[in-house]
Amino acid sequence: MKYIFNIIVGLIPFIMCSQEDSPSEIRRETNLEVFGDYAQHAPAITSLIMIIANKDKKGLWQFTKSYGTTLALTYALKYGIDKPRPDGRTDGKAFPSGHTAVAFSGASFIQRRYGWSYGIPAYAIAGIVAYTRIEGINDRHDGWDVLGGIVVGVGSTYLFTTPYQKEHYELTFSGKNNNYLIGFTYKF
Repeated sequence: MKYIFNIIVGLIPFIMCSQEDSPSEIRRETNLEVFGDYAQHAPAITSLIMIIANKDKKGLWQFTKSYGTTLALTYALKYGIDKPRPDGRTDGKAFPSGHTAVAFSGASFIQRRYGWSYGIPAYAIAGIVAYTRIEGINDRHDGWDVLGGIVVGVGSTYLFTTPYQKEHYELTFSGKNNNYLIGFTYKF
């Protein structure tokens, strides 16, 4: 949980960045936004690849529940809260950021299921996606929208995902001075 807090705190300087309208800035913001549109799916696709590689049926079911909850909760909040977008568009639906929720759902699944060694790069991608939502050309989100997306994505995953255990049982045997002991341990 400490790592997640550090990631969120690390995003604050990006949230406070100011906007400029020079042609190079417009090009940069457009590229950021397009990158975020595609990169939001990278953690989820990586999760599915890891599930298939590990033949992790339980993980597939957990991923399905957590990702489905992320999508359902994101859209329920978007339509229920109907927060206007920072760029002034009247379509509302700004809170929470769907791109950020999807990216952090996939990243937190990788971290929770397979560990921090896989989770750190996934969170880095998700953090970049969150940044693209604020700094993109259309100013579609503010810091609260992104923070809401992070909470929805990570929270949904932590509800359903358990760490991966390759070995579910252990059989032990020991013998000493004509005394023998057989042990059986099963991990749920």
